[in-house]
Amino acid sequence: MTALAARAPMPATYDDLLALPEHLIGEIIDGDLIASPRPAPAHAAATSSVGSALHAPYHRRPGDPNGPGGWWILDEPELHLGRHVLVPDLAGWRRERLPALPETAYFALPPDWVCEVVSPGSVRRDRVQKMRIYGEFGVAWLWLVVPEQQLVEVFERQGDRWLLAGTAVGHEAEARLPPFDAVPLDLARWWDVGDPVGSPASP
Repeated sequence: MTALAARAPMPATYDDLLALPEHLIGEIIDGDLIASPRPAPAHAAATSSVGSALHAPYHRRPGDPNGPGGWWILDEPELHLGRHVLVPDLAGWRRERLPALPETAYFALPPDWVCEVVSPGSVRRDRVQKMRIYGEFGVAWLWLVVPEQQLVEVFERQGDRWLLAGTAVGHEAEARLPPFDAVPLDLARWWDVGDPVGSPASP
């Protein structure tokens, strides 16, 4: 999706973000107000599939018999990281760091894991700006999911830089992607957008 950056003489404020139309996703990155439309269907489908795959086993209390649990896994949480306001596609917090969800509409505690589903219009923002900010604020793990390439890149924060910890491509049926490598993931579900109109249905 393509975002519009509103550059002004003064850095954008949270009031500027709140003034955006409801159909736009607002972020403040390096002082600029970024207004993004809702994602395209393939992007939205991938995001929902990733969230669903992780939510069932991990969004539970530690020790849950249907676990392993121990995480909060949330869609599009609003993160207040210093002067930045970011809205990742998905983010996760270990419950040992975040015992209860905040009462505010945003999170001031940086997540342990972030997932950005990268679209052609968000490449620079996701891979350069947001990736840098996540690292600066101590996010330990970052996934970049690229539906057009059926690609997942897993980055781990080591010191002051991101290291590529692994990749998964295509229709791997039992991909193990840290920090969620205790449960194998079926990537084919992440790219499923159905049969093209007019094509015969799959048996």
